Amino acid sequence: MNIEEFKDALRELNIEITGRQEIQLNRYYELLVEWNEKMNLTGITEQEQVYLKHFYDSATLRKAMDLTQVSTLCDVGTGAGFPGLVLKILFPHLSVTLVDSLKKRLLFLDEVIKELKLTNITTKHARAEEFALLHREEFDVVTARAVAPLPILLEYCLPMVKVNQYFIPMKANIVQEIKESEQALKQLGGKKIELIEFLLPKEDSQRSLLKIQKIKETPKKYPRKYAEIKKRPL
Repeated sequence: MNIEEFKDALRELNIEITGRQEIQLNRYYELLVEWNEKMNLTGITEQEQVYLKHFYDSATLRKAMDLTQVSTLCDVGTGAGFPGLVLKILFPHLSVTLVDSLKKRLLFLDEVIKELKLTNITTKHARAEEFALLHREEFDVVTARAVAPLPILLEYCLPMVKVNQYFIPMKANIVQEIKESEQALKQLGGKKIELIEFLLPKEDSQRSLLKIQKIKETPKKYPRKYAEIKKRPL
């Protein structure tokens, strides 16, 4: 996906980028490639593939949510900043929190944020379950892109979502995970609103966005630690 194809695809998502945003995304790409030589950030470094599989793929969260009406967003397990940092560039008004357990990745993200002169965006070095305990009912939207099985993601992410707001995991095929998560949704105060399935342009790979609304406060006993969840699934 070259830059013109990328901009055309964004327009189909009702996103129109400025020249400044185009420059920011290009610089983000350059830094990604530069830092990837020193640490493993991504296996995808060819520019057209980055724009398709990372930048555009991140932007597709717009299919599930009108982000112009959102104030606060948290990206759990952000990695190299997908989707949270891309969404901050595309929607500058957002207050964005990027959470990751690997400090080296956050050093990269801090450098990108500094280079692009982004404001109202923070990086947090923490495991998801630890961060969730300190940030309950704090965000309008919480998302996670290809991070963990859905039952575990629900336990980590729903506690952070404000009541009546949304958790939107981004995955490939998620149908089986939804079936396995029905009990977790009920216990954690969530309700499935919509499953959005589509194919990524050019390569036709499967993508899924699951829009979950938090309809009541998550019980205080959640989230548990990862080992406990694996041992005693919801």
